[in-house]
Amino acid sequence: MALEILKKLIQYPTVTPLEHGIYDYIQSLLPSFQPLHIEKGGVKNVLFYKIPKNYDEKLAWETLEHFCFAGHIDVVKPGGGAIVPRDINDTQYNEQNKGDWIYPPFTPTIHDGYMYGRGTQDMKGGIACFLKALQDFTARNEPQIILSVLLTSDEEGDGIYGTQYMLEILKEKGMLPQYAIVAEPTSTNFVGDTIKVGRRGSINGIIKIIGKQGHVAYPEKCINPVELLGSRLGQLAGVNLDSGDSVFSASKLVITDIRGGIEAVNVTPNDLTIMFNVRNSTMTTLESVKSHVDSVLHGIPYTLELKQSSKSFLTKDSSLITLLQDSIHEITQIEAELSTSGGTSDARFFSEYGVEVVELGVCNDRIHALNERVLLQDIERLEAIFFRFLTNIVKKSS
Repeated sequence: MALEILKKLIQYPTVTPLEHGIYDYIQSLLPSFQPLHIEKGGVKNVLFYKIPKNYDEKLAWETLEHFCFAGHIDVVKPGGGAIVPRDINDTQYNEQNKGDWIYPPFTPTIHDGYMYGRGTQDMKGGIACFLKALQDFTARNEPQIILSVLLTSDEEGDGIYGTQYMLEILKEKGMLPQYAIVAEPTSTNFVGDTIKVGRRGSINGIIKIIGKQGHVAYPEKCINPVELLGSRLGQLAGVNLDSGDSVFSASKLVITDIRGGIEAVNVTPNDLTIMFNVRNSTMTTLESVKSHVDSVLHGIPYTLELKQSSKSFLTKDSSLITLLQDSIHEITQIEAELSTSGGTSDARFFSEYGVEVVELGVCNDRIHALNERVLLQDIERLEAIFFRFLTNIVKKSS
């Protein structure tokens, strides 16, 4: 059962970017899969892959379809004063170290139909489900496609040497998948009610309006940047940069900080700094944000810094989505909603490499929270969905 795998995964205190040997345990679950370990900057990544027995490996990579399950084994710190064990064999870690958790966060505990522990939702629950599905499916079948699992230990951190770097290596080796499911916790009320088919990007901006500091009694000798901005603030704050569509909500410019001056009532500011963020759809780009700011602030002295911290993406008109929706319905009778809500995820990196990618996982109501937990029934259902999906995608490819 996936539940037994999840119990084991939770015991590894894999706070970013620590791996603690968890990949060795995962390898033991998939003995017919070959490992490709890649490490850089203290981040450990691995691709476990299975080539059909009757295929030369080089020929297989050149001719066969490749489907990949992906995820991250790293978790955020438990918080609440809970102590992180040094490793899976830390005998000093006990009930007294649980902090504000009901149960010790790295000791999986079942109570009232839930399993408690750091990572049960984000995202060792999803990983346990696809590992068990792959284990059972490949024990009974010899699929004529390449199946793989890509895992990183740095999704909750900077992510520079995690999935993004791993995909760069796979491209160089000719080992990129055509399709991928990232098992992030996407569901809202029950497993399978939401598939993430894209994500908004994130653009950070800093505007500095240049003035001239002076005494308030002599305004004619000052250039007050607050006055320069004046009514133009309303054309920046909370403005929708596009109208959104059936998949994406509108891209809104959200001001997060405004500051200037020396905290004195009789001195005008020398400059005014405005910080903002745009969670952008595919209809709004860094260039269009710049164009909007330039238009609003035309004629006054200012500087603008923009940084795209993550790009938006959308997977549409894909057989991957249809197969996954069908698999969910066959197991749960739920019609999965297609969504692009939420923050960023490693799925964006797959999209940048031309991989058709979606996300499906357990519910996300307690991710990064104290007393993170997952419904046992959700683990059972997600395992069944992933197994059915493997059956369906192999059938499609045959």
